[in-house]
Amino acid sequence: MTSADTPGGGSGTSGEIPVVLVHGNPETPAVWAPVVELLDRSEVHTPRLPGFGCPVPPGFDATKEAYVDWLVGEIADLGRPVHLVGHDWGGALTIRVAETRPDLLVSWCSDAVGLVHPDYVWHDLAQIWQTPGAGEENVEAMAGLDPAVAVAGFEALGIPAPQATAFVEAFDATMGASVLSLYRSAVPELMTPWLAAAADAARRPGLAVHATADPFVGDGRLISEAAETTGAEVVTIDGLGHWWMLQNPALAAVTLTEWLVRHD
Repeated sequence: MTSADTPGGGSGTSGEIPVVLVHGNPETPAVWAPVVELLDRSEVHTPRLPGFGCPVPPGFDATKEAYVDWLVGEIADLGRPVHLVGHDWGGALTIRVAETRPDLLVSWCSDAVGLVHPDYVWHDLAQIWQTPGAGEENVEAMAGLDPAVAVAGFEALGIPAPQATAFVEAFDATMGASVLSLYRSAVPELMTPWLAAAADAARRPGLAVHATADPFVGDGRLISEAAETTGAEVVTIDGLGHWWMLQNPALAAVTLTEWLVRHD
């Protein structure tokens, strides 16, 4: 990870357990910036998913498995186990790392545990991205939007202007292609191994964030049952939506800090 990926990070010389915050789609590490400013931690890393406002490495196919391998490499490079926190697709990747590489983790936290419930159904836009032709048309249209219109669209979803601007600036042909590849690698029949291994995530302490107004990651039943399968505790954040960490950064920082301190 570069220094740019560690906006709140120090050298790590204190011996404190590193925290890794992973963003989702269609986002950048900016989604975590307000929380990082409020976390009283000496080493915080916010890696950028390949293709999301940056190039993809040679041979990188932007599937969910490729992103898991990338995240495993990012954590392994730190040289010691971490607290892993993921939002949206970052949350799905977090669960998969917990399933397959518990040796890299002290704890994990995800706001996307509903994705590993057998009854989860991808939201409408995800299904468009998973559809050949329709997906290409959608990401081309997104990339072609006037930036001011695109920023206003993100703001209408409750995303503050700085983050909305960062997301729009990052969305280009590379990001569009990455989005399509990622979602097409996660159609229901290809999610089976992740669902089948969900109980393996219980090998490390887990926290499932349930933002009650989030329409994208499953309802309360799915989250509760998936959390039970993965061995995770559930923290409920009433009234906040998918971008809960941007809607109330102070609450998000307190929620995460309480979890991290309990497992340091």
